[in-house]
Amino acid sequence: MATGRTHRTATRSRGIPEATVARLPLYLRALTALSERSVPTVSSEELAAAAGVNSAKLRKDFSYLGSYGTRGVGYDVEYLVYQISRELGLTQDWPVVIVGIGNLGAALAGYGGFASRGFRVAGLIDADRAMTGKQVAGLTVRHTDELEPLIKESGVSIGVIATPAGAAQAVCNRLVEAGVTSILNFAPTVLNVPEGVDVRKVDLSIELQILAFHEQRKAGEEAELREAEAAAAAAQGGTSGADAAAGPTAAAKKRTGQGPDGDVPAVMPA
Repeated sequence: MATGRTHRTATRSRGIPEATVARLPLYLRALTALSERSVPTVSSEELAAAAGVNSAKLRKDFSYLGSYGTRGVGYDVEYLVYQISRELGLTQDWPVVIVGIGNLGAALAGYGGFASRGFRVAGLIDADRAMTGKQVAGLTVRHTDELEPLIKESGVSIGVIATPAGAAQAVCNRLVEAGVTSILNFAPTVLNVPEGVDVRKVDLSIELQILAFHEQRKAGEEAELREAEAAAAAAQGGTSGADAAAGPTAAAKKRTGQGPDGDVPAVMPA
């Protein structure tokens, strides 16, 4: 089986936009679910809805792959699964090393989705010698001193950093020096890498903060809606805020045309 060390996808040379590349895994996930249900074909509208994008964007993305579907039939699900998997480089084996085997690193090591998506965890590395030799997800944890030999012997092409922030840059430097050119960073820090090295950052705290922003905005919109509904209800009843504050008697007098003392006004409309 080929390894990631000997392969480069043609994505950049073919001019596929990064935004399209970022959506390909979404399409693949939706297509895989359809394939598991033995669905043979899917329309652009159905697939776009499943992937959470609009159909026009989906058709544009697939045009970069040279896939246009068949009018009245749609897209062949199995062929698209293969086509996108090939484009993403998932038709071969990608050895991965995980550095930092704390709670997060151990959870990543045990994630069953790696193997089914073309990734093989080749090794687990930790700086704590108390962890050396322990079994995690069926793999033996090795000390940081063995990082470079592990990368060389296993042909590791992707490094996953799950260390504390203070250790992440040093680990990154060692991965790059050992020949790793793709890094998935879970540490809460920004990594500096040379040109040619790709870094994807996963920061759970940032994602939660973004969700908090949306929750706050929704709460504000709901409050504004309640205020608008209350104002509309008051207007429909012919009662202003000042009338309501003056009590039901004042409001009733206003509706019957009486003055503040219950007298009929001196000037009446014709």
